Amino acid sequence: MEVITFPIKGPILLIPSVFPDPRGFFLESYKASRFKDLGIPTEFKQDNHSRSSKGVIRGLHFQAPPMDQGKLVRVTRGSALDVAVDIRKESPTYGNSVQVVLSEENKHIFWVPPGFAHGFLTLEDNTDFLYKVTNEYSKTHEGGIRFNDPTLGINWGMSIDEMIASEKDLILPGWSDFVSPF
Repeated sequence: MEVITFPIKGPILLIPSVFPDPRGFFLESYKASRFKDLGIPTEFKQDNHSRSSKGVIRGLHFQAPPMDQGKLVRVTRGSALDVAVDIRKESPTYGNSVQVVLSEENKHIFWVPPGFAHGFLTLEDNTDFLYKVTNEYSKTHEGGIRFNDPTLGINWGMSIDEMIASEKDLILPGWSDFVSPF
């Protein structure tokens, strides 16, 4: 498994070794000993699966402590632009973001640690997005930042008019009104 780190400390892109043969392929999407060596938690408390049409934007979401979540995410069908925004107040990269493309084709896996707001934009119809999270969902601890806030400067590669967002995501606070719990 190849490991790619970023100028923002925390997120990690994992490129698994894929073993194709005439029957299909095999890959390890999770291996506790390897993840532990990389500093990724080995205990996950909930798995989530979403399917979305092309242009669906989900995020930017997080859960506040003590229910904060690290997310291990990947796409098993279709593709998505995945974004993690550093919301750790004491971080030198506070407010900066990392983005990667996750797809059925590349089979990449993205670790988004606690202290990051996370979101993704689906690039194809019927995109299946899988998450392993380190804490269970807690409505009272959920938070978010508006995905299209110009201060964050995230290039989603698609116009806002083409995106499909939930009403909940459209009314999240902008960066200037955001108070980080991290």
